[in-house]
Amino acid sequence: MKLVNTIHFDFLKSALEIKDISSVVAWIENQNKSVNVSINKIDFNKLDKWYFDKVTGSLRHETGKFFSIDGIRVNTTWGNVLQWDQPIINQPEIGFLGFITKKRNNILHFLVQAKIEPGNVNYIQLSPTLQATRSNYQQTHGGRKPLYLDYFQNATSEQILLDQLQSEQGARFLKKRNRNIIIKIDEEIHVHENFIWLTLGQLKALMQLDNIVNMDTRTVISGIPFGNFSSETIDFFNYLNHSGHYQTKFLKSALIKNQAVHTLEEIITFMTQIKSINDLEVKHIPLNKMKNWEITPNKIMHVNKKYFKIIAVEVEIGNREVVKWSQPMVQPAQEGLCAFVCKEIDGVLHFAVQVKLECGNLDIVEFAPTVQTLTGDYKKTPKNSLPFLDYVLNAKKESIYFDTLQSEEGGRFYKEQNRNMIIIAGDEISDELPENFIWITLNQLYVFIKFNNYLNIQARNLIATISFI
Repeated sequence: MKLVNTIHFDFLKSALEIKDISSVVAWIENQNKSVNVSINKIDFNKLDKWYFDKVTGSLRHETGKFFSIDGIRVNTTWGNVLQWDQPIINQPEIGFLGFITKKRNNILHFLVQAKIEPGNVNYIQLSPTLQATRSNYQQTHGGRKPLYLDYFQNATSEQILLDQLQSEQGARFLKKRNRNIIIKIDEEIHVHENFIWLTLGQLKALMQLDNIVNMDTRTVISGIPFGNFSSETIDFFNYLNHSGHYQTKFLKSALIKNQAVHTLEEIITFMTQIKSINDLEVKHIPLNKMKNWEITPNKIMHVNKKYFKIIAVEVEIGNREVVKWSQPMVQPAQEGLCAFVCKEIDGVLHFAVQVKLECGNLDIVEFAPTVQTLTGDYKKTPKNSLPFLDYVLNAKKESIYFDTLQSEEGGRFYKEQNRNMIIIAGDEISDELPENFIWITLNQLYVFIKFNNYLNIQARNLIATISFI
């Protein structure tokens, strides 16, 4: 128990240490200037080593590795639309998303990479130390081995601070998971020119800016536990760090264990009940057999030009393990919105969390943000048709804690960014929630993140952005 508490406290100290971020932003700008990048859309028949499989009807790589674009037919008992077809990314490999950490001046620092992904809106974003699919680190592409891979493959149990399997976007990936891992080292290591040591506080501060910290960093950061403390200890932390009004509420919600509206057992029962009465059937079909989708020489697109489309790109990036390649990507039809509405109940901040079904989910449903609209234009959604959407879009400025544009995973998604928001509500929001919603504290959310397939990636990404100072 002593070791666990020490780890929690080390994470908390790092989260409360911001330092300067302007120099980090300047460093990213210099990294961007130093790398040659060329990304162009091409026709599918110009893809190198990719082809439409005549047997399965999928778009595949000739090695059978990396990923494929498959057609699926979905049948469910959830919601108003009970059947639909769509393309989906099928990537059964479990990849690494990992940070090396080390104490510097007695504060835990994270080794962060300035990484260019072909789909990033601004080229370089801050990624984990290691961000690699199994095909990447097994060098299926014939390129260099990812930097620092050996540290993760050879990590001892004593070095591992966090180790979780977490889901990816359930509407775009079929049952995809990655290993989110944080390890700690004591020895000095060589820091390559596109890597930098940052505190957890700096990373969270950088998340307050548009499209600086990538999705993979956010999902790993979201799983970091901070432990359980008494109200008196939390007040002392806030006093020492001169925390802001909202930050004190978030810290208390993160660290207090026994002042929640619902117990963990009640939340599990709530989720289990929904899973037990709903069905999700996903059947593979050829891409050219999908209803309401059409294939052209350079895209696979819905006939109504909504949701998203599959495109092909040719990529050249100077500092990658492979500097030139081509691949399919998912391009969104519009910007999405992900938002948490929070409210103080009995002195503790709670999050209004919804249960959401997505066709690629491993276990039917996951906890999602209060509002999550990624496949339709939320700005044109009819009034009162989506719980809390009108409230979020018309929130008073003083109630908005967080409001930025954040990118989705740039290795598979082409220039997709979504508006991410956290709203602190008052009495205008009832304690009684709509069906399939439940109040959960931040401390409880951290507990559920420990386990597979409870919180979706949009919820985790928002949780990662929460700062305590």
